[in-house]
Amino acid sequence: MNIRIATEEDTPAIGQMWERLAAYHNTLDSALPPAARGGGKVYAKRLATRMNDPLTRVFIAEQDDKLVGYVLAVIIDVIPDMFVQENSGFLADIFVEDAYRRHGIGRVLVETVRAWMVENNVRHFEWYVAEHNSAGRKFWEAIGGRAVLTRMRANTQQEES
Repeated sequence: MNIRIATEEDTPAIGQMWERLAAYHNTLDSALPPAARGGGKVYAKRLATRMNDPLTRVFIAEQDDKLVGYVLAVIIDVIPDMFVQENSGFLADIFVEDAYRRHGIGRVLVETVRAWMVENNVRHFEWYVAEHNSAGRKFWEAIGGRAVLTRMRANTQQEES
């Protein structure tokens, strides 16, 4: 397995992976939105514009000369006049193709992000995990993740019974 920084040439394949990620989340919980038609292409274009951003990294995993996973991470800062200034990281997306899961690729991608964060003096990073994604929750707990906030949702209209 090879981990490297993604290039603009990788973005179409990453966009397709993102569509599978969105579809997977939607099957877990219909409250999570599916990808819009062409959403993967839009995602790929947006990634391409961020390739030279020093606060953004996209790492890809390759095996057998095939792109099998990716992770998107960013360094963010809090509003300095409201909070004590501390850079933090956000792991926006991570995906590993089904056939390559449970082989440590996700863990290596996260460790690569962690190393990049350390190089940039980031003390912690965060991410979202779908409430109904029990496998994902177990993965994050296994790498030392812990819940710090719970994101909740309510409908604005009462649903009919």
